[in-house]
Amino acid sequence: MSKTLWWIVSFFIFLWLSPPRVFAIDDFNQAFPIVEPDPGHTKLRLSTEGLEAIRRITNPIAAVAVIGPYRSGKSFLLNQLLSLSCDEGFGVGHMRDTKTKGIWVWGTPVEMEIDGVKTSVFYLDTEGFESIGKSNVYDDRIFALATVLSSVLIYNLPETIREADISRLSFAVELAEEFYGRVKGQDVAFEPAKLLWLIQRDFLQGKSVKEMVDEALQHVPNSEGDKNIAQVNQIRDSLAIMGDNSTAFSLPQPHLQRTKLCDLKDGELDQNYVKRREELKEVVKSVIRPKIVQGKSLNGNEFVSFLERILDALNKGEIPSTGSLVEVFNKKILERCLKLYEDNMSKVSLPISEDSLLSIHGASRSEALKSFDEQHFGRHHAKKSVQQLDEDIEKMFKNFMMANQYQSSKLCEALYTTCEDKMDQLQVLRLPSMAKFNAGFLHCNQSFEKECVGPSKFIYEQRMVKMMGKSRSLFIKEYNHRLFNWLVAFSLVMVIVGRFVIKFILIEIGAWVMFIFLETYTRMFWSPESLYYNPMWHAIVATWETLVYSPILDLDRWAVQLGLVAVILLVYWRCHGRMKHKHGSNSLLPLYNDGSKVRDRSE
Repeated sequence: MSKTLWWIVSFFIFLWLSPPRVFAIDDFNQAFPIVEPDPGHTKLRLSTEGLEAIRRITNPIAAVAVIGPYRSGKSFLLNQLLSLSCDEGFGVGHMRDTKTKGIWVWGTPVEMEIDGVKTSVFYLDTEGFESIGKSNVYDDRIFALATVLSSVLIYNLPETIREADISRLSFAVELAEEFYGRVKGQDVAFEPAKLLWLIQRDFLQGKSVKEMVDEALQHVPNSEGDKNIAQVNQIRDSLAIMGDNSTAFSLPQPHLQRTKLCDLKDGELDQNYVKRREELKEVVKSVIRPKIVQGKSLNGNEFVSFLERILDALNKGEIPSTGSLVEVFNKKILERCLKLYEDNMSKVSLPISEDSLLSIHGASRSEALKSFDEQHFGRHHAKKSVQQLDEDIEKMFKNFMMANQYQSSKLCEALYTTCEDKMDQLQVLRLPSMAKFNAGFLHCNQSFEKECVGPSKFIYEQRMVKMMGKSRSLFIKEYNHRLFNWLVAFSLVMVIVGRFVIKFILIEIGAWVMFIFLETYTRMFWSPESLYYNPMWHAIVATWETLVYSPILDLDRWAVQLGLVAVILLVYWRCHGRMKHKHGSNSLLPLYNDGSKVRDRSE
């Protein structure tokens, strides 16, 4: 690698590893752009310089924005309000080539005491309406942004109020309709700007500005029902709600030669203008309030964040609208309320019954909607946000229903399988017992009914009924036959035990009687069907059930153990009995004789 190439690579590596350069401003006593147009002059983008000037403020912020037509004297008016010359303050169009593009802010705020709170007041200059080379949508974005950001919105109009000026206020009206009612109801979500109609004209004789505003807002006759006129009148009607939120003010022209205004001192200006200008400053100061969003004032960082959200909303749609603003502001609130619903539902231990899940869903949904109603922005357009929240809740509820269905199916399947295994075990008892089968049958039913919950319960109940019914029928069918065979086998065993083990003749005789009865008499006089319905058989069954199964003793469970104990006892008894027999002890039992005679010793 050549030396030159090595230096180039090293330089780029150094740039890549170096921390990003932080933009710094030494002198804030100047105007900075905060929002600029994109190259196509249709959308807006943030400017770093102005945002840095705002971010450094820690006090509550209030903004005074001036809007109006192109070349209507907005920048000069702001300089007058800030007591700055044209050389010091905002650039004035006829003096400089750099006219206002987008929205600019004066970097040094005016510190004011408002209701006992130290407030930093920024003054904003906006690009004029209706200039050449711009779209109407761009003007609307500038107007919308100034309307939302400002605490005081000065609508600077030369000479008179035109129909276009009224129509342009439709956006401000929508904002007022959405948010102002909540402010008056002490439920502050978003406080709209105070609107100040400022009309500058050459002669103040004739109608007052208040009369001009009232006249401009009067209904236009519409006897033929023209739709355009109806829309104009609708805007006029809606503007009435801003009556408590607007002020009209007149300002005479400062001098006849307007192109020389920046060169003139106060002593050279129209003194009536100077007087009214000072009065205007006091009016503006009297109506300024810190910017309130969701019940709290904003500092510099919060104000910039607020601006970013507004700009994002305005740039999303082709045409800025109140609805788009409301959606953006409500987005995070929607997420919080949806999370509240999810947290409440996640506390539920699944599975549960469908009615219980619906009840919890209803309560959680109501709580989420109530929380949204307490926090949301807007009144009319918020309905779309409420609808979106409701749709998201329903989607999430469907997921909980599916989870409940799965957990219910899983639980009921496990209980069903357990009962099925239990029924199979009861089919092959060592000692058949109807009482034990019924007890197991009842326990399965009760445990399934108690523990199987949720939407799958009905389906598994039907399966349980079929399975249990089949098991019961099979057990009853085999029960009498198995019991009969078991008794026959028992009688033969007792014959052997009585003959060869115990050698107790009465046991053998009883066993033979039982065997003969079961194998001959029942077959000769009773059919297999009638046997099981005979009272004597019922008595045998009752005796068997009493011996085999009871709450205290389950003979089937202990059959092997008891058999071993019986064998041990028999062996012990036999051994002990022989020893006694050798010693000449006489038994009271009619035992079998072993065939040997006992001879006297004397013989």
